[in-house]
Amino acid sequence: MRTVICGAGISGLALAHRLAALGGEVVVVERAAGPRPQGYMIDFFGPGLEAVEAMGLLPAFERTAYHYDEGRLVDQKGLRRATIRTKGFSRGRLLNLLRPDIEAALAENLPPEVELRYGTALTEVADRPDGVAVTLEDGTVLDADLLVGADGIHSTVRRLAFGPEHHYLRYLGLHTTAFTFDAPDVHNATRQAFCLTDSVDRQMGFYALRDGRVVLLGDAAHAVSLIAGQGASLGIAGAYLLADRLAHTPTIERATAEFERLWRPVVEDKQRNARSMARWFLPSSPAGLRIRRVMLGLTRVPFVIGYLSSILAGKDTKLADVMRQASGTATKAAAV
Repeated sequence: MRTVICGAGISGLALAHRLAALGGEVVVVERAAGPRPQGYMIDFFGPGLEAVEAMGLLPAFERTAYHYDEGRLVDQKGLRRATIRTKGFSRGRLLNLLRPDIEAALAENLPPEVELRYGTALTEVADRPDGVAVTLEDGTVLDADLLVGADGIHSTVRRLAFGPEHHYLRYLGLHTTAFTFDAPDVHNATRQAFCLTDSVDRQMGFYALRDGRVVLLGDAAHAVSLIAGQGASLGIAGAYLLADRLAHTPTIERATAEFERLWRPVVEDKQRNARSMARWFLPSSPAGLRIRRVMLGLTRVPFVIGYLSSILAGKDTKLADVMRQASGTATKAAAV
C-alpha cells in the first residue's frame, strides 16, 4: 500500500514510522521548509507513551525529556500558592517534552524507506476508483492508495476534501502562544518545577529549558571590520575573558551568559565606530577627500588628536576594567 501523509508533525511522523515498519510505501509532504524549532512543553503520558515503547522509540524520548518534581501556582511576586506533584498528573509514567523534540525523535528514527519532503504544499486532491491523486504546488502528482491529513488545526487536506474549516473549528474563547526567552533568575526559580501564575483571565506558564552549549568568539561573534582595526585584539581579549568566566563560574550556562553580558558592550562600541568611520575611510566624493585631508591636518593640535583617536578607536576599554567588573559580579552573586 502506498500512503501520502500531509504534515510532518507528531501524528504524521508517527504514522509514517509505523506504516513503513509494517512494509508500506510512505511519502510525507510538509509545507514548512524544515523541522519547526518552536513549540510547547507537553505532558506526555497514557496510550501515546505505550505506543512509543512498542515502536522502540522510548529511549529516544527519555533522552530528550525534562524532569520536573512539581508544578506550582505562584503569585505576582513568585511566591507559591499551591503545589502539585507532577506524578499526580497521570496514572503511570509521565515525560515532559518540547513539541519540536518529539518531532525530532520521530524524524531521526524514521525507517530509511520513508520519503520525507519539506517545503512542499498540497494544492489539490482527486478521488479515483482505485485510489487518490494528490497534486503538489510544483505540479507534481502523487498517486496513492490513501491520503492522510495530519496537517494540524488549519488542515489543507480537510479543507480540500471536506469543506471550509469554519465548519469544523469551535472557538473556546482564549488564545495561547509559546516563546523562549533568556532570564537567569526565572530559569533558576523553575529549574526543578514548572510554574503557572495564579491569576484571573490571563495566565503564564514557565518551564526552565536546557541551553544549547554553544558560544561564539572573535570574528564569528562580532567582526568589527578592518576599519575598526581591533579584530585580533578583541579576539584575544575575548578569549581571555571567556576562559576566566568558565574557570570561575559555577555552571557553563552562567559563564557564557556572563561573558556575553560583559563583552557585548565592548564590541558593540567598536562596531558603532566602524559604521560611523566608513564614510571617512573611503570617501565617495572629492569633497569627502578634502574634508579628510583637513581633519588629518588638524591632528597636530593636541586636543584634536585625542578627539579623533576616540572616534577611531572608540571608548578606551581596558581588559583589567572588564575583569574587575567580572570579579565584582561573582562576589555579589556569591553573597546573595
